[in-house]
Amino acid sequence: MSSDYQALACDLHDYLEIACLHHYRVHLELSDGSVLDAEALTTQTSASKEEFLLVRSAAGEQRLRLDQLLAITPLNPNASFGRVVLAGHGG
Repeated sequence: MSSDYQALACDLHDYLEIACLHHYRVHLELSDGSVLDAEALTTQTSASKEEFLLVRSAAGEQRLRLDQLLAITPLNPNASFGRVVLAGHGG
């Protein structure tokens, strides 16, 4: 999986950091067509420089590779941003 990793542009990464800082509940649209509603916890970088979003949902904690995220929408009523499309970023 690591061979095709595409880094997320810095300006888009900022939205994920804001979501984690405020522990927003987010609606995530993934590249495989699935969706997930979860609490944004933190971002992580692996030794191979892949970046992940750590979230907590009813199913427990999950690590989602950032290049697998198509869009993020905060579900909190007073969130500081709306839906952000992450697809097609390419670093």
